[in-house]
Amino acid sequence: MTLHIVILAGGSGTRFWPASTREVPKQFLPLADGVPLLRATFERVAPLAPPERVAVVTSAATADAVRAILPEVPPSNVIGEPSARNTAAACAVAARWAFARDANAVVVTVPADHLVSPAEDLRAKLAAAAAHAEAARSLVTLGLQPTYAATGFGWIRLAHEVGRVGPHLVHHVADFIEKPDHRRADAFLAAGGHLWNLGMFAWRADVFLSEVGHHLPEVARRAEFAAESMERAYDGMPAISVDRGVLEHAADVDCLPCTFEWDDVGSFTAFARHLPHDAHGNAAVGPLVAIDAKDCVAWAEDGRMTALLGVKDVIVIHSHGATLVVHRSRAEEVRRIVDALGPAGLDRFA
Repeated sequence: MTLHIVILAGGSGTRFWPASTREVPKQFLPLADGVPLLRATFERVAPLAPPERVAVVTSAATADAVRAILPEVPPSNVIGEPSARNTAAACAVAARWAFARDANAVVVTVPADHLVSPAEDLRAKLAAAAAHAEAARSLVTLGLQPTYAATGFGWIRLAHEVGRVGPHLVHHVADFIEKPDHRRADAFLAAGGHLWNLGMFAWRADVFLSEVGHHLPEVARRAEFAAESMERAYDGMPAISVDRGVLEHAADVDCLPCTFEWDDVGSFTAFARHLPHDAHGNAAVGPLVAIDAKDCVAWAEDGRMTALLGVKDVIVIHSHGATLVVHRSRAEEVRRIVDALGPAGLDRFA
């Protein structure tokens, strides 16, 4: 088995605005103990394959920044998408990249912007998933044992056990469920047999491309042009997630349950969980003076001081010439601000 690693680094991270912008998306932010998330992801999976068998799919506008963060990866392995077309396109283009190098390539795909520990546990699961994908010729995903009734993640319903790779159980997937409401999430948690969908996959490149050709023929057709011209490949490329477009319809999809520590760091509220807190629950990046303030989050990586007085559950972010103030309960809605910048004539801050 020849293992290839694909890191998906095309997200915009709008919920981290204004720290995250088009030029400096979330995966470039130093959210992993001061290290960019992309760099931390690469170091986490690097022992699985040499740098020449690692590819990063990102936007064309940030390709050079990726090369600077990951100088070990050959420059040609940084695949710049001319426009965002969601994960089915990215996975198909990456599978083409791997297949062109080895017709028997097995591809492990991970997002660039998650935190996972211990890294050894993740690598063991990814290696087991790759071995199962090679042997069973199935599409394999990792699922995390849930700790609460999350409505912000997709879920996986497990079916029967199909085997083991060493100590690692493998189950057939019964269903993929898009982000459920609270009632359904509570039911999944109570019932057991349901996992969070981590967006981490393993498959033979040829098997995956065959499934894409069957379920998303236009994505498959466009991906064939990628080696010749990314512009041609993405001109008319459908935009759909790999989960919805392929995994929900493929017959042979399996899952390895996982129990490591994981966080998609989806918002400033989530990131604050990884910061030191003062006696009143306040967390900060940069200098902070807090008086009669409780459970607040502050971010000012440019050296500016944040001062809080008489407030609770407030997030204050100053970055890239913009300041955001939002209640913690609405942190997931920050993308609404980003959407409003263009119509307000303030697109330069996006």
